[in-house]
Amino acid sequence: MNKQFKYYLQISLIVLDFFILNLIFFISKIIFKEKIGITDINSYIEFWLILNFFWLFISFISRTYTENNIINFEFFTKRTVQVYLLWVIAILVYLFFLRKFQISRFFIFITFINFAVGLLLNRFLYLGILYHFKSKDFLLKKILIIGYNETAKKLETYFEEEGINSLLVGFTEDEQNVTELSKHPILSNIGNTIEIAREFNVVEIFSTITPEQNKYIYKLMNIAEKECIRFKIVPNFSLFINKPVYIDYIRDMPILSLRSEPLDDVGNRIKKRILDIAISFLVVVFILSWLIPLLGLLIFLESKGPIIFSQLRSGKNNKNFRCYKFRSMRMNKESDEKQASKNDSRITRVGRVIRKTSLDEFPQFINVLKGEMSLVGPRPHMVKHTSDYSKIVDQFMIRQFLKPGITGWAQINGFRGEITDPLQIKMRVNNDLWYLENWNIWLDIRIIFLTMYKILTGDQMAF
Repeated sequence: MNKQFKYYLQISLIVLDFFILNLIFFISKIIFKEKIGITDINSYIEFWLILNFFWLFISFISRTYTENNIINFEFFTKRTVQVYLLWVIAILVYLFFLRKFQISRFFIFITFINFAVGLLLNRFLYLGILYHFKSKDFLLKKILIIGYNETAKKLETYFEEEGINSLLVGFTEDEQNVTELSKHPILSNIGNTIEIAREFNVVEIFSTITPEQNKYIYKLMNIAEKECIRFKIVPNFSLFINKPVYIDYIRDMPILSLRSEPLDDVGNRIKKRILDIAISFLVVVFILSWLIPLLGLLIFLESKGPIIFSQLRSGKNNKNFRCYKFRSMRMNKESDEKQASKNDSRITRVGRVIRKTSLDEFPQFINVLKGEMSLVGPRPHMVKHTSDYSKIVDQFMIRQFLKPGITGWAQINGFRGEITDPLQIKMRVNNDLWYLENWNIWLDIRIIFLTMYKILTGDQMAF
């Protein structure tokens, strides 16, 4: 609901913020031209580009303008402050390390301060837009819900969260079915639904009771349409399946499935594969070409054995494949059963370094090129661990619907490394399933950048 409005709101907020940023830059440049004393125009052009790039990049990584974030004014403002502070820090670090000392410090300060003021004004403008929509009757959509049950309460919450131009006036429900207090009033019994709708100028009725449950709903549907009131039915699938369901269509036939799978679409798989090939090819050619001989020599000098460690792991659709890593341990008989632990005596000195920096994972870019893995996806487990964990977590095998990844949503959220508690593997699986159900190409790019950030800053779970 309100999808187009939210989309236009997102675009408007992005455009307004960039407009303010660039307006401030050029106006400050004109007003303070003499005080700044611009001598190197190229440095200021580069500074202008960097201002825009960092704001775009940090906003994208932080999901500042996503639909869920912009609906809540307080959350959106808090996220804006966080992004602004990161933006300032990123620019200062950039200027310091690249020694851009020819740019006026006064100009940098003025740009930062004025952009903060501009963002504040934009947020007040945004708040004004929200209040405008809520205060205008012709823009406000009044809604009535038939039934007071779990589905109705969930729908009530959704309307509260959406909160742009939807106003829930209350419920109609027969007295004997009401066993608790409700946040919105229960206005009358189901038989008086149309009268209540007329009284409150309701334009949409949502029935959480299906005609199969109550034949009177058929009559209400017909009367509502004659009264120019839209009538919608919210089916309660929990009556025959006790899980959330995803609805798709084959022509006019609804198909229920237990989850959304964006990568079930061929077009999405092609996009993901193009990204995989492009990045893995560059890594293999420009990094692995010299990293293999260099690390290979260090690994060989410290302990005898192969440079590349190859292990059978569970892949897509539970098909096994050979996963490649730089060998970080001495040769041992437990490698196919025992996970690496924090102070594992099997790990060599070179191994500790390459594991801490995740360099040991780089040969997996070859797996990606071969199509056995993806850049992003659930991490592949040893075959034995797949068998063990599938007995602990009911939904564990669902993660095998995807190609395993070099990195993943679970890994950037802190769920990597040794499993010492069943809760850890459950949380890892939950994150993997969230990724499966919410995949898009931008999510992959975001995970890749966050992985690089964790590698550069150090990951406590890497050992």
